[in-house]
Amino acid sequence: TPAPPHRHRNRGMRTRLGCLSHKSDSYNDFTAILPDKPNRALKRLSTEEATRWADSFDVLLSHKYGLAAFRAFLKTEFSEENLEFWLACEDFKKTRSAAKLASKAQRIFEEFIDVQAPREVNIDFQTRELTRRNMQEPSLSCFDQAQGKVHSLMEKDSYPRFLRSKIYTDLLSQTQRRLS
Repeated sequence: TPAPPHRHRNRGMRTRLGCLSHKSDSYNDFTAILPDKPNRALKRLSTEEATRWADSFDVLLSHKYGLAAFRAFLKTEFSEENLEFWLACEDFKKTRSAAKLASKAQRIFEEFIDVQAPREVNIDFQTRELTRRNMQEPSLSCFDQAQGKVHSLMEKDSYPRFLRSKIYTDLLSQTQRRLS
């Protein structure tokens, strides 16, 4: 029988607090933020799919559960703002309304790019300044360079650590255990 909703909420909160109090890196941190009900989601995830996440960083980013697992891992490293920025840029590039373009760009800039932004991403001064200049006439490509830098930072830095992390290795063993 499913746990009453309030108990489930507390467990999620404990997991999040656990991430803050000690750099937890466990399979439970991943299941706590899955887009669907964890057990149902993981029954749908095959070992083959999870193994393919190691093929390339873009394969990982293009898979719903891969993205969730990577996000859970980044939370343990306190660097999820990189992924959140990358996702915000992906969403921004789909903006069709010219009216919304400037306000969306401003929001992304203030949240991730500006010096001392609440979720400031780790980019060099030149990229930050170029992006600031792009903001004078925002276009769908105004974050391209910053997004590219953040993508390669995650790919070179966080992604290899993710593939060695307990979150990923536990996840693989869970999918393999179901097959046996």
